[in-house]
Amino acid sequence: MPFSLWLSLAAICAMGAMSPGPSLALVLRHTLGGGRFNGMTAALFHALGVGFYALLTVWGLGALIAGFPLLFQLITWCGAAYLAWLGWQALRAAKAGALAPNVIATNRGQAAKEGVLVALGNPKLILFFVALLSQFVTPDMSALAKAIIVSTAMIIDGGWYVLVAVALSHSRILPWLQQRAHWINRITGVLLIALALRVVAGPLV
Repeated sequence: MPFSLWLSLAAICAMGAMSPGPSLALVLRHTLGGGRFNGMTAALFHALGVGFYALLTVWGLGALIAGFPLLFQLITWCGAAYLAWLGWQALRAAKAGALAPNVIATNRGQAAKEGVLVALGNPKLILFFVALLSQFVTPDMSALAKAIIVSTAMIIDGGWYVLVAVALSHSRILPWLQQRAHWINRITGVLLIALALRVVAGPLV
């Protein structure tokens, strides 16, 4: 995979990871309720769930493109519609949005379990990955290239939420984010809608 194409993949993965939603609320809750290491545990186990869905998607996309191009196109458009919906939801989000979770005491085992379950319990991730990875997967793609795609999705997802947990463990950071959550939501919404339009336009490869 050319480095310039990988940079595009990394940027799109980062945009998906940074979008407000239940995953962000999960990491926030465990960070605020159990400390930095609980938040980091939730982040890393969430990344494992994301990697599982990414792996399933990469395995299936090549065969789907080759054998059922019309079905693949339909699923891709559904994924684009989901990205646009996420963007619209972010634009409509309240000022506090996903940055004001209920805080309760948590432990590391609970953080690990919920990190995986929040990822695996969100089948909409499949739509997200179909829309995202359809830009990069081809029927003849090598196993190494597929492994790079899956690893990139996992590392960026886990890395982002670990950074969130570390940042929020400093008491001055959370109020700053809460005050600017409406701008975070707006920027994310615009970027997700732009990504949906790019998916409809066609693959990058």
